[in-house]
Amino acid sequence: MSAIVSGHTQGLGAALAAELMMRGIAVLGLARGTAPQLAARFGPLLREHQADLSDSAALAAWLATPALRDFVGASTQVLLINNAGTVEPVGALHDQDPLAVAQAVALNVAAPMMLAAAVATAARQADCRILHVSSGAACNAYTGWSVYGGTKAALDQHARAVALDYPLAPQAGDGAAGVRICSLAPGVIDTAMQARIRATPESRFPQRERFLALQRDGALSSPEQCAAGVVDYLLATGFGRDAVDDLRATGRR
Repeated sequence: MSAIVSGHTQGLGAALAAELMMRGIAVLGLARGTAPQLAARFGPLLREHQADLSDSAALAAWLATPALRDFVGASTQVLLINNAGTVEPVGALHDQDPLAVAQAVALNVAAPMMLAAAVATAARQADCRILHVSSGAACNAYTGWSVYGGTKAALDQHARAVALDYPLAPQAGDGAAGVRICSLAPGVIDTAMQARIRATPESRFPQRERFLALQRDGALSSPEQCAAGVVDYLLATGFGRDAVDDLRATGRR
């Protein structure tokens, strides 16, 4: 079994990579930096590729090499967790830098879709499971989050459409070849992204007080707690029956 995790160097991504490797699953981490602590802890179970996933041309060039196919090899089960993402730019349209918008769309939408297509191709004979890390912002509009919410909604719709392309996969027995996909909202997690949200001026993000209250009230999940639930969900026999789901509704948190 092998897994590809984007944004594996910090926050939920690092916790996901660690959770997978603790279960003996080899991980290929994709991020701008590296994760020396994970490398020291898990050794050969971790491979890393440094890449700016907001650079679609560079990502496409890497995907054209044999690196991903070589990592997948003869694995009978291949997992992809599209975790990397950004909440920026935050604010009304007139406060948004067009280049920042383009970079956010490339990182939050183009990269996950490109990786999904590449992994599905590389793992044609395997049980291929794709999980987009989504958000409640995909279905609930927030002032100042038009880019973040729009990009997460795009992942939800991508998962719904991909599931239609592989109608037999969700009903297949565990381990059967095919593609299964889910865009999963993991809930509110105590990560650096949450810290950035809390630091955003209220003039740009009026819901700021709500997120401050979540921290004060101890309502944030730890990355490790959330990662365990996400991996349990991903490895479950019924993965893919729901193309869009919320981890909080499953009881795995």
